Amino acid sequence: MLFLLVLLGSLVPVVPTGPLVGSAAVVAFHHAAPAVSLLVVLAVAATAACAGDLALYWLGRRGMESRGGTRWLERIRDRAPQERLEQAQERLGRHAVPVLVLSRMIPAGRLPVILACLVARWPLRRFARGNSLACVAWAATYQVIGVLGGSLFDEPWKGVVVVVVLTLAISAAPAVWNRLRDR
Repeated sequence: MLFLLVLLGSLVPVVPTGPLVGSAAVVAFHHAAPAVSLLVVLAVAATAACAGDLALYWLGRRGMESRGGTRWLERIRDRAPQERLEQAQERLGRHAVPVLVLSRMIPAGRLPVILACLVARWPLRRFARGNSLACVAWAATYQVIGVLGGSLFDEPWKGVVVVVVLTLAISAAPAVWNRLRDR
């Protein structure tokens, strides 16, 4: 179930995948063999996130190469904040893999970077190498949050509540910061 939900969240960025991974880590932490369970959660979450990103990238490449690809690219460009897209392309040229890793950590940062990779015409293999590291780092980060939340309570459900609230707060923090800064 974790694989399917994280995969769906990678394809449809509305699904909150961070809290899913953190919650799974809480449950794994309270399992009889936590080390093995946590390793499984890490592998499943990273693999699903990577598969979703690769599917998006592959679809994007196919779309760009088709007749309607230019229209598709224009629609995506219209939806992506231009400032973020330009920043992503600039940083991507200088620091490819670290940018992919950071884009996974920043809420709403992944899609502009994937789009920048598409515009830069990265080969799928190059994107896959950098993105796989990014997905492992992302899954490990949310897993650590889950383990910390799970270690605070004897009952897993309490840890799940803390992890969900914490990860949603972390996800909302950049938007809140931007609004405060704009005022």
